Amino acid sequence: VRLLGFAVASHHPGLPVFSPTTHCALSLEALPGAHPPGAAVRQLRTAVCCNWHTHWLRVVFCFIKNACLELGHCLRWVSDASISPVQILFVFPAEDEGVPVVLVCGPKNTGKSTFNRYLINLLLNHLPMVEYMECDIGKTEFTPPGCVSLSSVTEPVLGPPFTHQQTPRKTVYYGLTSCEQDTERYLDVVKYVFSCYKKEVPLIINTMGWVKGDGLLLLIDIIRLLSPSHVVQMDVYDWKAMAPLTPEHVRFSAGLHTKGKQQSKCKQLGVGGVESWKCSEEEDLLSPQHKLLYVHPEFPRAGMAGEVILRDMAMLGYLGHLQSPDIGAVLPLHSLVPYQVPFNAVALRVIHTDVAPSNTMYAVNASWVGLCCIPEEVRCQTNGPVLLTQTPICDCLGFGIVRGVDMEKKLYHILTPVPPENLRLVNCLLLGNIAIPNCVLVGQQGIEGEIPYVTSDYNYSIVGSGKLRKKKQHLKRRDFPFECDYA
Repeated sequence: VRLLGFAVASHHPGLPVFSPTTHCALSLEALPGAHPPGAAVRQLRTAVCCNWHTHWLRVVFCFIKNACLELGHCLRWVSDASISPVQILFVFPAEDEGVPVVLVCGPKNTGKSTFNRYLINLLLNHLPMVEYMECDIGKTEFTPPGCVSLSSVTEPVLGPPFTHQQTPRKTVYYGLTSCEQDTERYLDVVKYVFSCYKKEVPLIINTMGWVKGDGLLLLIDIIRLLSPSHVVQMDVYDWKAMAPLTPEHVRFSAGLHTKGKQQSKCKQLGVGGVESWKCSEEEDLLSPQHKLLYVHPEFPRAGMAGEVILRDMAMLGYLGHLQSPDIGAVLPLHSLVPYQVPFNAVALRVIHTDVAPSNTMYAVNASWVGLCCIPEEVRCQTNGPVLLTQTPICDCLGFGIVRGVDMEKKLYHILTPVPPENLRLVNCLLLGNIAIPNCVLVGQQGIEGEIPYVTSDYNYSIVGSGKLRKKKQHLKRRDFPFECDYA
């Protein structure tokens, strides 16, 4: 059988499979000539519904109730592949053309993420590894939100993002879920991450669903920058939503930050002696070409969860790696031992807005931070903090929660699942507009009385006050002298 594109044979070991109600049900396809009896299907349904309680997944279901529907209730048995146009991608280019680089684009909610998983799994049937570049900072696949990353995928992807959070080969924390605020920095980040790709294995590139206005122009910039061999455009039967991104359209249209090629004026006289405009054959050969493929989405939309909930689940899946696999119960985050980091050991930068230096520590406290490594040595003559004046484009080694700021001892207290050998490289904390999920602040067990950082005891008539918005706060990284704080 084939499960979301990945061929499963009898000799394969057990695969972790997740099909929650927040996403479309996984499809189970019978390969040609395969027709297992009903008893085998029932046995499969029973087997895959067992033993899904991993230590990190327990955290998600501790906060997000009814997040998972048993796979046995949403299996559908089909005899034909549901995405036949994808098979064209297996007509690989000749050796001198290199490995395929497939860029997937289309409006929001057209099935790009599911298509990408299907394509990854199809390729893994033939190759030991596929690379995946995430350019959709609002709906990331292998990392918490707000990142542009390059991941090496060696195992089939058989679940939504919160089930396969991993450490990519290269990650940059952009710090927002939309790049409209700073598209130039976004392109610089994409270029920096793409430079790590060695063109030895196929690459799948996911893009944002922002394809109107400046979003479409930015997509043209990305196609020019990355020069994919294939562009897969999710066809929604409405070209008002998105024009066909043919090679000619990409070549001649102006992007948001790049100019299109001018059609060269050939000295070829047309009817009546009028000179015609035409791109020269020489220019045609020199221009990078891509094959444009249309895919009609056949994945049924599923789930009641919006983008904010899905981002929360990805973050909870990441925080689940703080839990011990040997302990059955979910330990509340306030019971875990944080690292303590001196102010002057790490640089600090708030990405998404200007914050007065006197208020920076208030912004950092109880925030989601990216733990980054900048090439410059962090030097400070005092006890800190060290504040950066510009947002660096640098490697992100992981994420953490600043659970406290000790102003007397000049220490940050940070919870993170990043291993100690990587923490030694961290010398920068980046804060974005991505906040700790509200459920972490209000839903942890073992807290009595007033909940820290959560209050409604203030005057709502004051300018600037208001209810806590269901949005995120800060996300970025931190430093190297990490010491366990057992106090």
